[in-house]
Amino acid sequence: MEREMSTGRLTLPTDVDMVQETIRLKNLLGADALRDCDGTDMPEELLSQDAKIYATYYTTRKDNAWAEANPEEIQQEYLISDRVTAKDTSLRIRLMKGFHTQQLKVNTIDDPKRWWEVIDRTTGEIVSTDHWQYDEVSGEVVIDTVPYHQYTVSFLAFLIWDPVHMYNFITNDWKDAPHQLTYDVRQPKTQAYVKEKLKRWCEENPRVDVVRFTTFFHQFTLTFDDQKREKYVEWFGYSASVSPYILEQFEKWAGYPFRPEYIVDEGYHNSIFRKPSKEFLDFVEFQQIEVSKLAKELVDIVHSYGKEAMMFLGDHWIGTEPFGKYFANIGLDAVVGSVGDGVTLRMISDIQGVKYTEGRLLPYFFPDVFTEGGDPIGESKDNWLKARRAILRSPVDRIGYGGYLKLADEWPGFIDRISHVVNEFRQIHEHMQGSQSYTAPFKVAVLNSWGSLRRWMANQVHHALWYREIYSYVGVLEALSGMPVDVEFITFEEMKQGIDPAIRVIINAGDAYTAFSGGDNWKDPDLVCALRRFVDEGGGFIGVGEPTACQYQGRFFQLSDVLGVDRELGFSLSTDKYNTLNRKHFILEDVTGEIDFGEGKSRIYAQGEHYQILDMDGQYSRLVVNEYGQGRSVYFAGLPYSPQNCRILLRAIYYAAGRAEEMKKYYVSDVETEIAVFEKTGMLAVINNTQETKKTDLYIDGALKANLTLSPMELKWINYKEEL
Repeated sequence: MEREMSTGRLTLPTDVDMVQETIRLKNLLGADALRDCDGTDMPEELLSQDAKIYATYYTTRKDNAWAEANPEEIQQEYLISDRVTAKDTSLRIRLMKGFHTQQLKVNTIDDPKRWWEVIDRTTGEIVSTDHWQYDEVSGEVVIDTVPYHQYTVSFLAFLIWDPVHMYNFITNDWKDAPHQLTYDVRQPKTQAYVKEKLKRWCEENPRVDVVRFTTFFHQFTLTFDDQKREKYVEWFGYSASVSPYILEQFEKWAGYPFRPEYIVDEGYHNSIFRKPSKEFLDFVEFQQIEVSKLAKELVDIVHSYGKEAMMFLGDHWIGTEPFGKYFANIGLDAVVGSVGDGVTLRMISDIQGVKYTEGRLLPYFFPDVFTEGGDPIGESKDNWLKARRAILRSPVDRIGYGGYLKLADEWPGFIDRISHVVNEFRQIHEHMQGSQSYTAPFKVAVLNSWGSLRRWMANQVHHALWYREIYSYVGVLEALSGMPVDVEFITFEEMKQGIDPAIRVIINAGDAYTAFSGGDNWKDPDLVCALRRFVDEGGGFIGVGEPTACQYQGRFFQLSDVLGVDRELGFSLSTDKYNTLNRKHFILEDVTGEIDFGEGKSRIYAQGEHYQILDMDGQYSRLVVNEYGQGRSVYFAGLPYSPQNCRILLRAIYYAAGRAEEMKKYYVSDVETEIAVFEKTGMLAVINNTQETKKTDLYIDGALKANLTLSPMELKWINYKEEL
């Protein structure tokens, strides 16, 4: 059933010294679009090729002359100084200590007393502006202090080197390129200039078909230290989306004064792991409203010249969150983003309100990968194995690559690898014919503080990067990204207001007190009662790590009764726990080896009368099921992504939903294989998620239909209505 489709759905990068090689690879791979990249140029000779021409367009940089002429309209970022302990009644804090002065410069244009804040971090009190002053000569804030109290200064700084350009400059070891300044398009003078500049650019580039905005106005938080190392990175961060002009508008919209603390957030910078404050959520919404309105004006300009407008999901993307309420108003034709795994694939492919989506596959053609000791082919294989299973559930419309094409072309065997990926991608679209793959007859909801606003964005950094402390939770989303289930993302407030009857399983995964576990949300009786009722009436609940965790009223897991477990914090060591292992269970029927719980959680003990412990670490539990009224729960100490853990979670979902008997409607036996079924076309796909040969049994409606042998990484198509 494998028929190669020779052309389409592929974008390739190019450069001025790669004209003939680009034409050759375009024809070889069947690419129908060509693009430039940061640090490259589109060759004039390629503009006449039979292909869509993408042009990267920067609204905020690559125009140092304008930025230098208008220094008050350079972009700004809220920074927070180090915590410094006073030893006397006066203290001097040097603001730029630890920051890179080639990237950031203290804003002395706008009144520090209006926009800065000094806080006594020992008491949490704001230090009156009468008790501090800024010494511009020394770059220090001088504070009247209480001895041995700690103090911080929150202040505005200009971004005098665009963070992404700085990153690319350092990564690629560029020597001669000038540092690109970054200007604030939200401010009136620059805004008018940028609109006119875009019109001129469209007129001067008639052969460009797609304007690829990279991106719009506000850079995610990417701050470097004084040694040019990344100091603070928050892909969802709003710290660099501020200016006095914007903040005055916010105050009018919100109806209350703005505080720097709403942004610097005690030094946490509103990390996605922080339970968001009302004020920060207000600022996010305000920015989304304003950014979407202004972005629409630029998109309308592009459309007026007969060109498509595409947004890159990254760089200056803050305020354009694609699952926010205002994104569709922008009127974009397409979104393109970097695909590091199944989660980031779904982050792009699930976007609504655009005509098409495009995934930029890894590796990026940069010298940090295409170098001695690098393994771009291995990275490509790993990337495709994870992305492919998600594509079968929710496909992007196109794929592409970025970087320096010369590096890829000169790496032995890499073009053959790309050819294989592109061929499989086209096969998927050919066989699904726009239809959706089969999903379970119920929905699964992920419960956290962000809900659908940051769909597929929970517990991660970006581009498949993860922290050691949270890969056990990212694994839950990675598994879900390619599962035959419809996934919703809901907030705690939505949980209280009522649950969609189609949702039969709710997952709460994360560390205690984070936005993903929920923190003191769990002190709310309306929330805990809503979830108890949901499970008691037949729903399922899956907790990973420290679900419902908040020390309160003698419990750490506030729904320990539903979960059948709690965590020992040392408060109840005098209370004996008697836990017994019993591995015989539906959830473990496919398990052939040890279960990987990742970082896991220690000192989890089962409690109640209706639990069963499926896995233990010494005297404590790691996997527990529990019955609660008519419903069920499953607890995992951690669940990093692996094919086996993916199967365990799938079984846990069906078990918790009370629908175990329906799991084998379409099913393959080996845990390292998966199945996707397209009932409309009569086609099914069985994938081997490993680089080894696998044998697996295929079941339909619970009956064995075929014994299959899959070569390494194979995608096998079967017309099951005719062949089985």
